[in-house]
Amino acid sequence: MNMKRIACALGAVAALIVVDLSFSPARAQDNLGDDRVRQDEATHGRVSGPGRERPSRGRQRQQQQQPAQPDPAVVLAEAQAILTAAGSPCQATEAKLLGKTAEQVSLYETICASGPGYIVVGSTPPETLDCLVLASQAEKKRAADPAADVGTVCTLPANQNTLTFFAAYAQEAGIACQVDQGTVAGVKSDGKLVYEIGCAGADGYWLERADAGWQKTECMQVLMQNAACPFTTPAEQAATVKSWLAGSDAAGCDVQQVRLMGHNANGRFYEATCAGAEGVIARVNAEHAVQQIYPCAEAALIGGGCKLTTTPPAATPEA
Repeated sequence: MNMKRIACALGAVAALIVVDLSFSPARAQDNLGDDRVRQDEATHGRVSGPGRERPSRGRQRQQQQQPAQPDPAVVLAEAQAILTAAGSPCQATEAKLLGKTAEQVSLYETICASGPGYIVVGSTPPETLDCLVLASQAEKKRAADPAADVGTVCTLPANQNTLTFFAAYAQEAGIACQVDQGTVAGVKSDGKLVYEIGCAGADGYWLERADAGWQKTECMQVLMQNAACPFTTPAEQAATVKSWLAGSDAAGCDVQQVRLMGHNANGRFYEATCAGAEGVIARVNAEHAVQQIYPCAEAALIGGGCKLTTTPPAATPEA
């Protein structure tokens, strides 16, 4: 589902008019209640006095007209049928009937055996709205305006603990960090979701499902591509590069700023400034192991040299 389709679906759900699911008891039941009241009054007389007033007929009718609760097994089966028809891989473990539209289209919220749940719309064709997408959009609206109407969101407890889903995605992608934040960063033209995860004290990532496993992009590369990682701070990125430098010739560098310069067949190149010392460029492999350190004064020919430091180039030796 691309961004336009998701927006249309959300608009449709937001405009849904939920009608009362209750039914009206047969008139005979109302009459039966009235007859019982009359019979009781004839036998015992009208009860009066503080705290002893007999319930009114209107209140008795209201108690009798409570809506019948739908069978949970039936609701689950109906929701699963819509999920299957929509091509969703979700195996629903629980479903809640939210109501019906004026056109008698049923709406459900489901919990899935694995992954986030969905708002399920029994329309033609059926629609499924990812709870993580809904939660992320609501979060962004609240950040822009705390009083904003965020529209439809998932409310079942298992669907509200969104951080567990982001942490599971990071683990599946082989990211060994403590995930402290997560959101849906966007939707690609092919309908694939792009997730951002924040790591406590370290560089975060963008994640995207691939044909096999996950594709992960560190936030330093995301920034290089002129995109944003709001959950990652410059201090967290500096701490990440400092951890890579341990055991290298630049192990003593108290990293203050970092940037990803680029990569080639030999590895990736990162510039780091060092508090009270000369900055460096580090070449690392895919596992972030340092392969070589270049002092900024000697690195003018490496990717255009250092940009974060003002260290002058090394002096040319006299002949």
